[in-house]
Amino acid sequence: MPINLWRILVVHLVVIIVCCLAFMRNPENNIEIPAIAKYFSTKGRYEEVNPYLIEDILAVNRSVLQPPSAQCREVHLTAIIRHGTRYPTGKNAKKMKKFYDLVMSSASGKNSWLREIQTQWRMWYTEDMDGRLVQKGVSDHKHLAVRLSKLFPSLISEEKLRGGFIKFMTSSKHRCVNSTLSFQAGLKELWPNEDLELDYDVNDALMRFFDKCTKFLQEVDNNPSALKEVDLFKQGPEMRRVQQKIADRLNVPYKDVTDDMAEAAFHLCAYEFAIKTVNSPWCQLLDEVDAQVLEYANDLKQFWKRGYGYEINSKSSCILFHDVFSRLDKAVNEINSGQEVSEVVTVQVGHAETLLPLLTLLDLFKDSEALMSTNYATQARRAFRTSRMLPYAANLLFVLYDCGGGDLRLQLLLNENPLTFPGLTDQTASIPLYQDVRERYGELLQGCDFEDECQLFKHPAEL
Repeated sequence: MPINLWRILVVHLVVIIVCCLAFMRNPENNIEIPAIAKYFSTKGRYEEVNPYLIEDILAVNRSVLQPPSAQCREVHLTAIIRHGTRYPTGKNAKKMKKFYDLVMSSASGKNSWLREIQTQWRMWYTEDMDGRLVQKGVSDHKHLAVRLSKLFPSLISEEKLRGGFIKFMTSSKHRCVNSTLSFQAGLKELWPNEDLELDYDVNDALMRFFDKCTKFLQEVDNNPSALKEVDLFKQGPEMRRVQQKIADRLNVPYKDVTDDMAEAAFHLCAYEFAIKTVNSPWCQLLDEVDAQVLEYANDLKQFWKRGYGYEINSKSSCILFHDVFSRLDKAVNEINSGQEVSEVVTVQVGHAETLLPLLTLLDLFKDSEALMSTNYATQARRAFRTSRMLPYAANLLFVLYDCGGGDLRLQLLLNENPLTFPGLTDQTASIPLYQDVRERYGELLQGCDFEDECQLFKHPAEL
């Protein structure tokens, strides 16, 4: 056989082997992704934020994740992580059931997707699922653990794990506890050994601070008028058009499709994709324009309930903010005094509601204008986009580097992508001096007392 033909055959064989290996590592890479998947807000997959993971779920993006210089070594990592993919809450399951019943009883038409829903699809979401972690959520955290160990091998190592230098903390919610166990399982699979036992602390004061903040609960969480902009948007022309389009596609009266039902249609597509990796017939009910409107409705809710809408939203995270910096300060002090860092990694598992107030307190993803019911059209390029910020397994990483001679630097990552600290312009590869970061947030570090911020009525002397 001619040499050139052999070469062609060998090349083809290598390509086939590589493709097969990639498929075996992540068999989801040949699925059809719904066109609207990138707008699923807090119901979105982590892979939509980092699409390279679709081909290889254990890939790390070395091109953007580099230490400040060759002399620098990572010495501490604090990782605040949202739980993995979960079932819907009881409230959402109830809304989806109501919409499903409408489709089954009243919808008509010859579309194949409608026929598939009415003849083959069965409502399997139940209220007692209660937001529990699904198998995909287990994988989310196992894979994240492996990727972080590849990114920070000197911190997340068998030696550090066995030596007790890696600490785990979680919210008390079952989806967070099970995500923590899944993260630990990912590490155990890297270093299998029967005598390796890992524990964790349940700490709702840090991971569910929003439940402990009286002012937030009274003025925002339990205050219907706090979300008036969301209500106005749901009654506005953009949402009304989405409802009408859904009604037209189902051939039902406009009055039968409420804003809750439009949201339920969105969730049916999102949950089927996130949980089962299925591009379900429900996804045919919405186009990208509809999805963008529904994404904005959710962003509005997050903005006013957890983000920049009210100051107490971010101030409720003061306790977590101080906890992060106390860990960093402790590591810095140990380094400066020539000691070994006693806690090299802290893994803290919570909720989207844990991460968003802290991101807001740090002044990240802040637009020049507030999100309102009336400015949907001008917010198309907004920074505040929960689909990018808060997918399942979203993670905020604080990485401390020792570059020698007292040169300590801090890198901030969200979902394994570098972030720039706002207000700091003189930076080396987006990794500023730790002291400069402390000065940037000096006012918060000196104040921002959780007890003071969260009390409902301050004493006149404190005002």
